[in-house]
Amino acid sequence: MEITFLGTGVAIPQKGRVQSGVLVGLEEKPLLIDCGSGVLSRFPDAGILHTNVDTVLLSHLHLDHVADLIPLLKANWLRGKTDMRIYGPEGTEDWFSTVLGAYEYIMDGVDADVIELPPGKEFTPEGFDCEITCAAASHSIPTLAYRVTAEDGEFVYSGDTEPCRDVMDLAVEADLLIHECSFPAGTKVTNHTTPSTLAEILEEYNKEIGSICLTHFYPEMRGHEREAVHRLKDYVEGEVILAEDLMRLEL
Repeated sequence: MEITFLGTGVAIPQKGRVQSGVLVGLEEKPLLIDCGSGVLSRFPDAGILHTNVDTVLLSHLHLDHVADLIPLLKANWLRGKTDMRIYGPEGTEDWFSTVLGAYEYIMDGVDADVIELPPGKEFTPEGFDCEITCAAASHSIPTLAYRVTAEDGEFVYSGDTEPCRDVMDLAVEADLLIHECSFPAGTKVTNHTTPSTLAEILEEYNKEIGSICLTHFYPEMRGHEREAVHRLKDYVEGEVILAEDLMRLEL
């Protein structure tokens, strides 16, 4: 299983980071998790054909996680690929139909199937040999964390969230937890994570999680990344990784 970080940033522009997007290679078939602005332009940089993507998991519907989904549909349509399955939390179907409805010429040309998922749902996407389980994250709108389990590894993607037990429970015994880390330690913030708030909850889990990869960095995190590694390294069994755009991890 290969994980490619297409975007590790947020809604505020930053040099070297576009918005959220993670591509998972499963038996040579890609699964895209989130599709924020700039993610589509990362496909050529990553050496990946966007037309290979026909399945997308959305953690939530904030723009920095969904802005390039319609452009992805259009790009595929222009190359003759019209089918897409989109999984997401409550509200995904209404959001998708409203946005796509503004572009009738695309709407009439694509065949998109939208599946809303309740927390706790287990499923296998069509065409994949893996199991996916979702859990409720703690954010300002309905948000899902996902655990992807395949023969060669398993990982959890937190989406945007405060540190919460539902996400941590989902990550127990996973090889990797991809968790947002929006702001430096000591920042007073809700709906997001800092190294200090993440360390507090990881301490309760006594190294039951393999490695952790931090992503979704606000500009305020610049210069504080190594502090985050130092703050968290004693709470996971493996290593603490700082995500960068176009970085690849193998499980």
